[in-house]
Amino acid sequence: MSKITFLGAGSTVFAKNVLGDCLLTPALQGFEIALFDIDHERLQDSANMLNNIKKTSGSTSIIKSYTDRKEALSGAKYVVNAIQVGGYDPCTITDFEIPKKYGLRQTIADTVGIGGIFRNLRTIPVMLDFAADVREVCPDALFLNYTNPMAVLTNVMNTYGGVRTVGLCHSVQACVPELFKHLEIDQTGVKAKIAGINHMAWLLEVSRDGVDLYPEIKKRAAEKQKEKHKDMVRYELMLKFGHYITESSEHNAEYHPYFIKRNYPELVDRFNIPLDEYPRRCIEQISKWKQMREDLVNDANLTHQRSHEYASYIFEAIETDVPFKIGGNVMNTGLITNLPREACVEVPCLVDRNGVTPTYVGDLPPQLAALNRTNINTQLLTIEAAITGKREHIYHAAMLDPHTSAELSMDDIVAMCDELIEAHGKWLPAYK
Repeated sequence: MSKITFLGAGSTVFAKNVLGDCLLTPALQGFEIALFDIDHERLQDSANMLNNIKKTSGSTSIIKSYTDRKEALSGAKYVVNAIQVGGYDPCTITDFEIPKKYGLRQTIADTVGIGGIFRNLRTIPVMLDFAADVREVCPDALFLNYTNPMAVLTNVMNTYGGVRTVGLCHSVQACVPELFKHLEIDQTGVKAKIAGINHMAWLLEVSRDGVDLYPEIKKRAAEKQKEKHKDMVRYELMLKFGHYITESSEHNAEYHPYFIKRNYPELVDRFNIPLDEYPRRCIEQISKWKQMREDLVNDANLTHQRSHEYASYIFEAIETDVPFKIGGNVMNTGLITNLPREACVEVPCLVDRNGVTPTYVGDLPPQLAALNRTNINTQLLTIEAAITGKREHIYHAAMLDPHTSAELSMDDIVAMCDELIEAHGKWLPAYK
C-alpha cells in the first residue's frame, strides 16, 4: 500500500485542504494517509476530521495516526511538511516584541527579517532530524515543504538534508487571479510566466492572444493608488520596478527598506501597512478555534471540495503520468542565471511520472534580480549560521537584511540578536 505522511498534522485546517484533496483524488484511492504531530490532541482532531471526509466522500484510503515519527515515515512515497516550531506563544511573540524594543516593526515576520531569521534558526535543526529519518526509512520519498521560511528550509533539506524536496506556496497560483479581480480585468485566456524566489517571485510576462497586458495593468493600478486598498505596497513596487510580485503587500512591506521607516512614519498610513499583522491573526485564530473545532472535527457529515493547493495534483500527476504545471521552490541549478546557484528559487516546474522537473528561466530583468539578491543574502547567511553554529553569522544575516539594516545600527543589531538568542532559550541550539 502506498503511503502519504503528513508531518504537523495538528494543523487541522491545512490538513483538511491538503489531505482532504487527496481523499477526493481517484489516483490516490487505497493510499495510507499517515498523520504525525507532537500535539496528540490536535493529531486526534485531524484524524477525526479526515475520517468524516472519508465517510462522506466514499474514499478507500486509510487514515492512521502515529505518535512515533519514524514509524509514520516508514515506507512513505510522499511526505508533506507543515510544522511550526515554537508556535505563537512563546516564539512568535518573542520575534515581534524584542525587535519592537529596538524600534524595529514587522508585519508577518516569517520569511526574512529578524522574525524570519529566528524562525529559521529554531526550525532548521528539526528539519534536519526529519531528513535523517527520511534517509533511513523512506529514502526515495518526495518531500513537499509547506513550512516557512520556505526558501531557506527547502534549501537546507536539499543541500544538507540529502532529501529530494520541493517547496510549495499558494502565492503563485493566487497571483494573477487576485490581481485581475482587483483591477477588474477579465482573466479568460490569460498567459502568465512567474519566476524569482519564494514570496518575491515576479509576474515576468502576462498576455492574452499575444497582447501584453502590462500597460493596462499599470494604468489601472496607478488609478487604484489614489485611494486606500490592501495591495498598495505591491502596486508601488510594480510601478517603480516594472513587475508585479507574487506575495501580499503586508509581507513585502518588510522585505524591502522602503516602507516601514521610523523617520517616515507617514509611509505606514500612506501604503496601508498592517504592522503586527501576524500576531493579530494568531490571536484571532486561537479565539475562533473552539467553534472551528466544532465545525471541522465533530461534524460527522463534513464534506470537502478540492482546493488549489498543489500537493494532491503533484501526487496525481506522478501516479497517472498526466502532466501538471506548478510553481515550485527548487535549487537554482542554472535555472535563473543571474541569481546565485546556492539559492533556492521559485520557477515553473513540470510534474509527471518522472517527478518534479524545473524549467529554465534565464536572466531576470536586472532590477528584479537585484531585489531578489538582497533577500538571498540574508537567507544564505542564516543557513551558514545554522550549519556552522557560529553566532557571528546570525549577526551577518541580520545586518544584511534590507529592512533591519535600514533601521538599526550595527551595534543595535548585534545587541538585538543577542537578546533574541537569550530569550528563545531552549528553542535554539547553542551558538558559539
